[in-house]
Amino acid sequence: MKKILVPTDFSKEAGYALDAATNLAVKTGSELLLLHVVEGFVQGSFSTQGGTTGNLNEEVFTLKLLEKGKKDLLKLASSSKLKNINVQTNVKVGNPFHHIAKDILDHEADLVIMGSKGTSGYKEVLIGSNTERVVRHSKCPVITIKQPTDFGQITDVVFAADFIETEDNVAIQLKQLQNLLDAKLHLLKVDTPGNFESTRTIKKRIHNFVQRHGLENFTMEIYNESTEEDGIVYFAEDIDADMIALATHGRTGLRHLISGSIAEDVVNHAQRPVWTCKVN
Repeated sequence: MKKILVPTDFSKEAGYALDAATNLAVKTGSELLLLHVVEGFVQGSFSTQGGTTGNLNEEVFTLKLLEKGKKDLLKLASSSKLKNINVQTNVKVGNPFHHIAKDILDHEADLVIMGSKGTSGYKEVLIGSNTERVVRHSKCPVITIKQPTDFGQITDVVFAADFIETEDNVAIQLKQLQNLLDAKLHLLKVDTPGNFESTRTIKKRIHNFVQRHGLENFTMEIYNESTEEDGIVYFAEDIDADMIALATHGRTGLRHLISGSIAEDVVNHAQRPVWTCKVN
């Protein structure tokens, strides 16, 4: 792991994410990429090189936010806890999700660590958060954080999946995560009334998944619940797991509204850190 991208809005949750990323950067020797995005204006209405298609008040307000963001980010980067870490800072104007996605590609980030407050109700369904969109589309794994997190203290990771071959690329990243954290994996399949499978069928598929990827230090778990999201969250609570790991399929548009995303739901509702990786 060489580069960790940490988007920040200077919130409490973003601070937790930066602390966790700092901890991981020290352990791996990774570079931290700190990104702050000044949002709220239509893309193209303002240029950091000068010139605007909006009114003067908007330009002045944006300039103030931009300058404040630069000062705050530089102050963050120069803090004593980051003194032995290679840090890059970047402040941009526009849509946070678009700039995060662009930085992932431009800097070839290996991991994104970001804070999340979670959403609920109609806002979750109709709007979603920048965190959800990053989870859905990111080209690299994403860890979302809501509480103070010490990666050195993570010993139990729940990986919930269907354990089918399309998740093979996720398994490669999962092994790297397990090795990095030196943690035990709890390979979980949630059995629901609407998608019931026999214990024998599920265990055979998990066993094949384990054999295919040479996994070690794991348990095989089946949990019965009304929904997969609840099953994942409740099982993690029952064993007091330190992290939840999931694959995401990156569905968009009508397909996403109809089928939803278990990964995004878990990111919204779980209080423990959630690691997600997009299926190829």
